[in-house]
Amino acid sequence: MSAVTTSASTEATDTYAKKALIGSAIGYGMDGFDLLILGFMLSAIAAELHLTPAEAGSIVTWTLLGAVAGGIIFGILSDYYGRVRVLTWTILVFAIFTGACALAQGYWDLLAYRTIAGLGLGGEFGIGMTLAAEAWPAAKRARVSSYVGLGWQGGVLLAAFVTPVLLPIIGWRGMFAVGIVPAIMAFIVRLYVGEPPIFLAHEAKARSGNPLKLLVKDSSATKISVGMFILCSVQNFGYYGVMIWLPSYLSSRFGYTLTRSALWTSVTIIGMGIGIWIFGYLADKFGRRPILFAYQAGAAISVIVYSQLTGPTQLLIGGAIMGMFVNGMLGGYGALMSELYPTEARATAQNVLFNLGRAVGGFGPLVVGALAARYSFEVAIGLLSVIYVIDIVATAFLIPERKGAPLT
Repeated sequence: MSAVTTSASTEATDTYAKKALIGSAIGYGMDGFDLLILGFMLSAIAAELHLTPAEAGSIVTWTLLGAVAGGIIFGILSDYYGRVRVLTWTILVFAIFTGACALAQGYWDLLAYRTIAGLGLGGEFGIGMTLAAEAWPAAKRARVSSYVGLGWQGGVLLAAFVTPVLLPIIGWRGMFAVGIVPAIMAFIVRLYVGEPPIFLAHEAKARSGNPLKLLVKDSSATKISVGMFILCSVQNFGYYGVMIWLPSYLSSRFGYTLTRSALWTSVTIIGMGIGIWIFGYLADKFGRRPILFAYQAGAAISVIVYSQLTGPTQLLIGGAIMGMFVNGMLGGYGALMSELYPTEARATAQNVLFNLGRAVGGFGPLVVGALAARYSFEVAIGLLSVIYVIDIVATAFLIPERKGAPLT
């Protein structure tokens, strides 16, 4: 093969890898943007549609339940029919039914639209992480997974900035229309991304098997799957437990306005993004397990410290540090699960385990709210440290190191 041919082949591979990464990151950003604007809009939606507090809260719950179901369904389909093809389906489902939310006339039709839109949301994490991991070399796998994770933070950050500005102007119906924009962008990008070569090489084998069975095919696989389920549950429980209640915590305890709460929350989100980026770099350099241990210990300590802070500057800096550890581990999960499971079950493992963890994480706001009502927000947030101790134990005994391992 000539040097010119080799150079052209390398350039084509690099171009494909970058497209796969961009499409996956934008798609995951769509998830973050949608879920946060929903939280900001709940009171306005409840007022116009005359929803009870329980009904308003159930809109979020059923969105997450839809995401869990969609993650499982689309993850399996992705291992059968292809990453890019099924990702396109998830985007279409999300876009159509998010747009339909803007037309809702009451509780039941809005609930139906949000649940079905959630199906599309659920497919994004695992399939996007799988696509990126399969497109990039082993030496950069954790970093690339962290870049996909940063897509979520970018979407959340964008929502935190634009919602307080746009919501009073265009209303909640207009905000649902705005929520379609990231989906359209991701859809366009993915029109130009083909299936990764490793999937094409395993396609026939994948269609003849059952990817769910591969998650528990023997004692070793079962142990790993249990461990990853615990890690994903802690990740989501801590994230939702902190992020859903953080604006209320700042408002009720310190009297912050919506705009100021959004600003302080945004700094926490920026900290999360920095943590994800650093995690990916360090995990590629030193391995997955050592950096997981460091972040888990950091999360356990930082949530306790944050719950004791009182000054505005302390809360600003402390929120960024807490965010860095609490959500920074997300930067490694995509790479870790890609290395732990074969191509025929990779997207299934990513989506099933992460979204089952998301289902557990959906109880985070409920538990934090119940503890806050019985004791205080400070106690509720501080007690989250316990789950990170569980995380450390699970990593130590259930998760092997796979740094640099070739994908099978």
